[in-house]
Amino acid sequence: MLSAETLLALAAFAFVSSITPGPNNLMLMASGTNFGLARTVPHMLGVGIGFMLMIFLVGAGLGGVFALVPGSMLALKVASTVYLLYLAYKIATSAAPRIDDDASGSRPFTFLQAAAFQWVNPKAWTMALTAAAVYLPKDDRWLAVAVVAVVFGLVNIPSVTVWAAAGVQLRRLLHRPQAYRAFNIAAALLLVASLYPVLLPSGAAH
Repeated sequence: MLSAETLLALAAFAFVSSITPGPNNLMLMASGTNFGLARTVPHMLGVGIGFMLMIFLVGAGLGGVFALVPGSMLALKVASTVYLLYLAYKIATSAAPRIDDDASGSRPFTFLQAAAFQWVNPKAWTMALTAAAVYLPKDDRWLAVAVVAVVFGLVNIPSVTVWAAAGVQLRRLLHRPQAYRAFNIAAALLLVASLYPVLLPSGAAH
């Protein structure tokens, strides 16, 4: 079982890794700006719960597939890069919201889309693999995996909510379509910039 000191260290790691910029947070900020907080809630829950499931499965042994299957890390890099570039394009070309939000033709992420996105999110993989390698003991592993997943859930959901709420505040400042367009382009460029660690030879995306 995890000691009190390990739990504190884990909570600190979960907070720092969850609150810092990354694909999830940048997309949530853009969603908060374009769709408001209420319509972004499924996206936030999908990130939090989807990552809890990812942590559990990686801790249970799924992370070992990278060591067993040659080229699997490269395949993940390629899939992550292509999909994040696609999402950046969608954000950059999103129309400014109108009085009727549905009129723009764009939609926020659903719960399932956000949960599935964790599996091609390089920062999520780094967080999950690091947590499994550093904080999981060899004894009582299944219970420890569940505890680590719950800790991340308790920390992650409030953290991503901060980013969505920040996007809502920006929404109140962006009154013109040109301002929305500039924001979406800037958010898309930041999302592309978040790919930089993925392209490093070490593959340490964070």
